[in-house]
Amino acid sequence: MDIHISLAGPGDRASRIYRQLLDAILDGRLRSGERLPPSRELARRLDVARNTVTVAYERLTAEGLVVARVGAGTFVTDEPVARARPRPAPAGGVRPRALWASAGPTPVAARQPAYDFRLGTPDTGLFPLGTWRRLVAGELRASTVRHGYRAPDGHPDLRAAIARYAGLARSVRARADDVIVTHGAQQALDLIGRIMIEPGDRVAVEEPGYPPARRLFHSLGAEVVPVPVDDEGLDVGALPGDARLVYVTPSHQLPLGTPMSPARRAALLDWVADRDAVIVEDDYDTEFRFSARTLDPLQALDRTGKVVYVGTFSKTLLPMLRLGFLVAPASLRHALLAAKQLTDWHGDHTNQAALARFIDSGELSRHIRRATRVYAERRALIDTALRDDFAEWLVPVPSTAGLHLCARLRPNAPVELATVVERAADHGVAVEELAAYHAGDRRQAGLILGYGAIETERVPAGLRLLARCFPAGTGKRTVDVGSPVRVRDLPCAGRRRREDRRDGPAAAISDLGPGGGSTTAPA
Repeated sequence: MDIHISLAGPGDRASRIYRQLLDAILDGRLRSGERLPPSRELARRLDVARNTVTVAYERLTAEGLVVARVGAGTFVTDEPVARARPRPAPAGGVRPRALWASAGPTPVAARQPAYDFRLGTPDTGLFPLGTWRRLVAGELRASTVRHGYRAPDGHPDLRAAIARYAGLARSVRARADDVIVTHGAQQALDLIGRIMIEPGDRVAVEEPGYPPARRLFHSLGAEVVPVPVDDEGLDVGALPGDARLVYVTPSHQLPLGTPMSPARRAALLDWVADRDAVIVEDDYDTEFRFSARTLDPLQALDRTGKVVYVGTFSKTLLPMLRLGFLVAPASLRHALLAAKQLTDWHGDHTNQAALARFIDSGELSRHIRRATRVYAERRALIDTALRDDFAEWLVPVPSTAGLHLCARLRPNAPVELATVVERAADHGVAVEELAAYHAGDRRQAGLILGYGAIETERVPAGLRLLARCFPAGTGKRTVDVGSPVRVRDLPCAGRRRREDRRDGPAAAISDLGPGGGSTTAPA
């Protein structure tokens, strides 16, 4: 390993070399067993006599910090390991903008909870890793890595595959040229905000809603205005008339889970039609549907070019892949591409090409069908428990898609949910409060239970532990949380089994073969 050594400073040259090697050993930059550069080579690099380096090495050897092995070289011993202390960065110094002075990244748990009901995390164990490894390996060829920088909009094959997939699976109106590949949905939101928001512009977000989106728009200088959400979705009548951007999750409202009604969709599109504003439609997890009824996305209903559609593969595949996309009106495309190139130029074309093949071969559709069946069973267990075992405390919010369920606290229920969540965490049960998704002071009380990250067989035990964290009540519990739920007993399970048996041309849309798309049919 190359070692940077400066000969500037007090003392003779041998002493300067000795002190810098000593510091590197004691602060852990040179670890036990690592080899120092040969004395002749280091002397040549520093343009000093070899004897100068030899003197420094001999001092380190005498102190037991390094050992010389005949014919092999000079190595750091085990002696310094116990004394190693990483060198701290300088304290104080320059300060960030006031907005960021007290900010920090959202903590990532060091260990996965024993019973993980957190929102938005898919089951990574369902991911077809062997298939993915084969597809990625097939893209790592000399001919594919010779190219230099790529275009910011993403791999052309993936853009074409996404256009077909989104068109068939979600009714999105898109050509390959309308698609920009991003590092997940969050980068898509950042790009849209960069090209649309001037400092002081007003941005409307759902209340309750997705906190990272709210914080992102605020960081870009926007005045973020929370707009209430009811059982039909965003209250369009409460939108500020001068909003420059409206962020919504109409297919599966985050966190409540309710879809935006057709009337509200029409009202929102009417509201934006004659304004210099944009609607950002975040469709983050509706591949997993548990009802035959679907609604067209806002993007498909838009006739004025005012909707940007955002999608992600973090929920269907793996969050670590950091792959998402946006479909933008033609009037915004050039600005978005300029912002994308300025911020990160382009993404990983190897993974993008592999995903294109994953989609076009029908693997994505098959994976979604398999995962939907698994999630349906977990969802049914949680829904049954909420309606029966938790009925004295919670009221489930109707939902037909996604990876989580929400339940509001019953009026006048003598429960402090923050205490419940804390007790649950002490028992290894991770669950989230609905209040954490509010920006204003008027917060709904409730719990959000995700079912993507917890294994099906662990759901009943996790729910039993969660129930014990509530105060004892007088309500009669009618169903044991551990009662088995069979997939064939779920709504539309028979239809899913029939779809799984289909093959050939008749299954083109469902199986997403070449040129196909993923099905939105229920599990």
